[in-house]
Amino acid sequence: MNVAYVYPWDIVGDPSAPDRLAGLGVEAVALAASYHSTRAATPYHPSHRVLDVPYPAFYLPIRPSSWSRLVPASPTWTPQDAYLQARDALKAVGLQVHAWTVLTHNSHLGTVNPDLVVRNAFGDPYPYALCPAHEDVLEYCEHLVEEILTVGEPDGLILEACGPMGFGHQSVHEKTSGADWTPADSDLLSLCFCTACADRYPAATQDRVRAAIDRAHPAQPTATIPPAQSISPAHTSTTTVGATNASTTTAGTTTPSTPTHATIDPTAPSTPPHAAASTTTPNPPPLLTTTGTTAPSTPPLTIEEALGDLTDEVRAVRVDLSNSLRHRLIAVARRTAPNTPITLHANPNPWAAGAFAPLPSGEPGADVLVANCWGDPATDATRLAQLKDLSTPGQRIGAYVLALPPRPADATVLADQLRTYAKAGATEFHLYHAGLASPQRLAAITEALRQHT
Repeated sequence: MNVAYVYPWDIVGDPSAPDRLAGLGVEAVALAASYHSTRAATPYHPSHRVLDVPYPAFYLPIRPSSWSRLVPASPTWTPQDAYLQARDALKAVGLQVHAWTVLTHNSHLGTVNPDLVVRNAFGDPYPYALCPAHEDVLEYCEHLVEEILTVGEPDGLILEACGPMGFGHQSVHEKTSGADWTPADSDLLSLCFCTACADRYPAATQDRVRAAIDRAHPAQPTATIPPAQSISPAHTSTTTVGATNASTTTAGTTTPSTPTHATIDPTAPSTPPHAAASTTTPNPPPLLTTTGTTAPSTPPLTIEEALGDLTDEVRAVRVDLSNSLRHRLIAVARRTAPNTPITLHANPNPWAAGAFAPLPSGEPGADVLVANCWGDPATDATRLAQLKDLSTPGQRIGAYVLALPPRPADATVLADQLRTYAKAGATEFHLYHAGLASPQRLAAITEALRQHT
């Protein structure tokens, strides 16, 4: 089965959309039922060309009695039942409709509930990232799945961000690349130390993480992390067209795969320019971090090297966050709609954080495991092969294929990538994104799928 991803506003108000999607040669459409904020091109819609989506929303009618503390927001830029309208239009032309469900990535709920968001080792909040260590977050995700299956009645359920989000994120005018943080730094900055997470780690974890991040900074007084505070609504996230989801590197770091303001260059110098003067001293004294500990003289190459003997315990805590959420959601889904297939956006790397949650031991309760394929095809194929090795008999492996820039609008190139992914174990292709892609790109998708078939 091949799946094309779209938003509800790509379909609602555009009578030509269902036939256009059916003409791609896919069997199913992944239709967003809950989605984060974005700014999207709508190149085919008769009423607009650019749509601003200022906050995350739920695209089915909200029944107040079905929610507890956390209640999703309704959209104002499309009808509140946009998912249902789009679903019916797509099914009318013979397409299956799978509910594309974004879980812990929600800047609206994170902004108004700052006590429930991911916080790094310095206490900095990530308002776009709900932390699944909190029971309120787990319950919200359960209600989300239950409502989508009950009200939306999809042909399939796709779970994205089924675990904690991390540092990598396309935010409002992102300005983080100049810090020259490495992939290991990004992994460290993705570890959550909110009130529900901090005590789960070994006692020295927070200081060790802060020391590793601050290795090149001069001595400063010991910093005190303040308690959780309200987060300004100005931090509500938006994304760049074509970069709404992040891919995960082989180091487990979540970084944008398309050009954004947030790209971290792992090849850049690990020491900022202002620290270069210290190298003129024959034997410079050790640098001190804000925690008062001695910083390492060279940056760690991996998160394991930074954590040292704490690695196994910290990794187990991180993986358990995603495992607990995933197991609860699969149980809810099976109880609510036993025959609806479940697809997981997953990454075999245990340090992964973001849209593709860590799945280092597999998940027999899911029907399809989908790996991100937005980067170097060889690296993507390795990730797919690892997921294949973790799969159970009869479980399908999907490749989440980018058909947007920086990939060319070239059917031959795309078909070659599909062959590479198929050799690595992919049995279906999830194509991102049929609503954003130009006519040339849609033609390339159609021809590439025809060649592969």
